Amino acid sequence: MSHPHPELGLPPALPQGALRIVALGGLGEIGRNMAVFEYDGRLLIVDCGVLFPEEEQPGVDLILPDFDYIRDRLDLIEAVVLTHGHEDHIGAVPYLLRERPDIPLVGSRLTLALVEAKLAEHRIKPRLQVVADGERCSFGPFDCEFLAVNHSIPDAMAVGVRTPAGLVVHTGDFKMDQLPLDGRLTDLGTFARLGSEGIDLLMSDSTNAEVPGFVTSERDISGAIDNVFRTAEERIIVACFASHVHRVQQVLNAAVKAGRKVAFVGRSMVRNMGVARELGYLEVPEGLLVDPKALDELPPEKIVLVCTGSQGEPMSALSRMANRDHHQIRITERDTVMLASSLIPGNENSVNRVINGLTRWGARVVHKGNALVHVSGHSSAGELLFLLNLTKPSNFMPVHGEWRHLRAHAKLASLTGVPDENIVIAEDGVVVDLIDGHAQITGAVPAGYVYVDGSSVGEITETSLKDRRILGEEGFVSVVVVVDSSTGKVIAGPEIHARGAGIGDQDFQEVLNRIDAAIAESAAEGGADVHQLRQKMRRTVGKWVSESYRRRPMIVPVVIEA
Repeated sequence: MSHPHPELGLPPALPQGALRIVALGGLGEIGRNMAVFEYDGRLLIVDCGVLFPEEEQPGVDLILPDFDYIRDRLDLIEAVVLTHGHEDHIGAVPYLLRERPDIPLVGSRLTLALVEAKLAEHRIKPRLQVVADGERCSFGPFDCEFLAVNHSIPDAMAVGVRTPAGLVVHTGDFKMDQLPLDGRLTDLGTFARLGSEGIDLLMSDSTNAEVPGFVTSERDISGAIDNVFRTAEERIIVACFASHVHRVQQVLNAAVKAGRKVAFVGRSMVRNMGVARELGYLEVPEGLLVDPKALDELPPEKIVLVCTGSQGEPMSALSRMANRDHHQIRITERDTVMLASSLIPGNENSVNRVINGLTRWGARVVHKGNALVHVSGHSSAGELLFLLNLTKPSNFMPVHGEWRHLRAHAKLASLTGVPDENIVIAEDGVVVDLIDGHAQITGAVPAGYVYVDGSSVGEITETSLKDRRILGEEGFVSVVVVVDSSTGKVIAGPEIHARGAGIGDQDFQEVLNRIDAAIAESAAEGGADVHQLRQKMRRTVGKWVSESYRRRPMIVPVVIEA
């Protein structure tokens, strides 16, 4: 899938002294965040994440940005700046580094530790440059300043990028929690100073632009979590993002109060919490953690499991529990399951399916819809307005959001006084140039989806997915016939079989005569061409199935010459 722009051609050559910005993901979607900055022939990349597949992309594991735009210029990349450690911002880094392993990765201590652990699984040893809040350093012509921001993971950062073309500020994902659990506030003072200096373009997180007011503080949900622990009958199973260190810390604190032991379940959860603990971002009291293999030795009322699967991912620990195919954990009627996360748009059906599966086995399911067990990591409209008024950018470009989020954020910018002609709403592949202090769309480049399916990267196409959807929804019908290679007459068959099409083999008797007649007609016309015979068989069977059953299965004709 891609976002074609027939009204936009390829961009012209970048004028001297201008800055070009191309998002290869993250605009018009939640995920796959990647922005390419170009100045004087050199490139800087901000984030390199993945998008998780939806139901209409069967068999797909991950969706990557399309690197074609930069593939022949990989040697011109100065660095990849990573704003924080969520998968939609770092998940595609291993695939980029497969193409050039020595690209410097720049980010906070926790972000780079998570990336390094991920890259170790891909057997890639990266070049890392840790930066701290308030630090300023240059990568080629890009002078970068890093700002602390709140988010649903520690150590998130915004970045100011200075070039002779002007100052661009990219917020990354952020919110303005005034009482953050780790005491690390969004650096409003530096945002204000950059605003006074003159921000030529602000690129700001749009995820909650439609939500009025201000986001609830993380501290406010501790009471709700404690209440879940107080009222749980036996085991407690908590599902959250494998990178949500703050939420896991709250769960650990509640477990200590309740006198329970905690086990991490799932490879990514174990890996990330191990990294966070080692670096001091997660405080784990001595003796609190136990190995999942030791759970059978503990009474159920003393157990807390922390696992992945809050978005209904098919292969996650929670989904396997809901389907009763987890190798170790079997849901019972006295279990309490807490989904400590918000819904990523597009995952609603998957999450509801998991909730129903868990409820079917009698578990009590607590989620954001019936208890305050999660708050968003993204700024609501009140905070976005605050930042716009604080920074007073000359130009504005909403990022990180679907179309409705981008439009809502653009409206907020307009209300704060940014001229409408200086508000750029772009989507993946659209080229935005900052020329003489004015941001404008100048063209578009291909920025399609690149699918990861097992070990295959980019080999699955939209045609492949269409075939998979047809197979999944309509099934297939195979037709086999043996013909004389010289005369085209039928020697054996036709033989028909169906799978998933809702048609029994005995029902095909009616169409066999039609196939014989079509083949005889082709032979009489002197057409013994195998391709033509296949097409005739496909059309004949397809027309009959459509007329008789109102279905459109995949028709697979096989002609064997003898």
